[in-house]
Amino acid sequence: MTVVVVSNRVARAKADEPIAGGLAAALIPMVKESGAIWVGSSGHSSDPTQTKDSFAKIEPLGAGALATVDMPAKHYLGYYEGFANSALWPSLHSRPDLIRVTAENYVSYREVNAFMARALLRFNKPDAVFWVQDYHFLTLGAELRRLQVSRPIGFFLHTPWADWNTMTAVPHHADLVRDMLAYDLIGFQTVADRQNFEAYLKYELGLTAVDGTVATEWGWTQLATFPIGIDVEEFAARANKAMTRPEVVRLRNSLQGAKLVLGVDRLDYSKGIANRVRAFDRMLDLWPALKRNVAMLQVAVPSRGNIRAYRELKAELASLVSEINGRHGEPDWMPIRYLNKGFSQLTLAGFYRIAHVGLVTPLHDGMNLVAKEYVATQNPIDPGVLVLSSFAGAARELDTALLVNPHDIDGMARQIATALNMRIEERRERWLAMVNKLRRGSVQNWFTTFLHTLSELQHAPSLPANLPRVLELAAAAPGR
Repeated sequence: MTVVVVSNRVARAKADEPIAGGLAAALIPMVKESGAIWVGSSGHSSDPTQTKDSFAKIEPLGAGALATVDMPAKHYLGYYEGFANSALWPSLHSRPDLIRVTAENYVSYREVNAFMARALLRFNKPDAVFWVQDYHFLTLGAELRRLQVSRPIGFFLHTPWADWNTMTAVPHHADLVRDMLAYDLIGFQTVADRQNFEAYLKYELGLTAVDGTVATEWGWTQLATFPIGIDVEEFAARANKAMTRPEVVRLRNSLQGAKLVLGVDRLDYSKGIANRVRAFDRMLDLWPALKRNVAMLQVAVPSRGNIRAYRELKAELASLVSEINGRHGEPDWMPIRYLNKGFSQLTLAGFYRIAHVGLVTPLHDGMNLVAKEYVATQNPIDPGVLVLSSFAGAARELDTALLVNPHDIDGMARQIATALNMRIEERRERWLAMVNKLRRGSVQNWFTTFLHTLSELQHAPSLPANLPRVLELAAAAPGR
């Protein structure tokens, strides 16, 4: 079996280079180990009418390979900055008020999905299995079917799927979801995400999932939950190795014995960074004795800077941090260190290891691998404490973290203070429960379980010949 993994971008994971996003961090080791072919954008665009071969480069990555595609210049920005990240992303994260798209953006989204489908025909071999990743390619499966690709096609959504009513705010939402049902298998991070999708099918399309299976004119589609994991042992080894890195040594020395509270995120409104900073500020107001004994480091990696909502967030955070530091700071101590830059996975592992508190407080997140990485990198003898939003998918597994409501500033302030003062016996007990769950739900398990489920669907029974008539009658039934 040849696994062809498809995402908007690919990553090469050089040891000292940042990796942007949990998807890339998860897929790199799996491609290296499994021999899969990972297909995505080269980061460049071209005129497809002037290019005979869409693939800019195919190169080895461990046992697997990376295949990069030059995207169509006419449509890429409308597809990526436009429809994908100014319509789908805000809606999936329950912020439909931030939708800013045009009809042309939707056309570009469909065109890029169709373009990628044509490019993938190169890999349409008798043993191929296609695994499409994330919201950038909701309609790619349907485009492949229109090109007569009959091989198994799976899809995994790394983001949440919002409640059905919120998703109706997306322009052309019904057409998008109908085309999603061309996938044989659709995977979600959590049960709640899958249930939201099933509710959308029921109330918007008149389709009912029976034991997670939906029948449409495309065929059978299986809906299932596959929470993504990490390689715990790999992250633990990185943390040990990172302790002698210059950036990590300088950070530790600069604290002068103060405890570190750490946040690491892309600069995104879904991550709850502003409320997190306000909670740290509130904690210093409520417990002034903590001043000089604690410092917060917030790493906010720049992202999607051409989109208005992201530019406004960057300005808001810079102003907020400056105001808090001006009010609480002293000549030799600043409460918040705020960095708009990325760090390598190795350096971040060192930051995680020396942080007494990992602060992961998204307003809405599919999983959030930073939470899992923080736990994996802790010193088993003297582990830190994870403070985690209950609205992150990771909270379903890491339930011995200190769970918080990211909209409750005072509540978060109290939990950060609790984490800073937690006795070592309780810290060890909470950490051990979490790391054992992470080992059972590793990224290797996620990868193999999804592909096994997809391969098993090849043996599903054929659809009845009168299915179109059955679906028509079902849609017309009273109450639809």
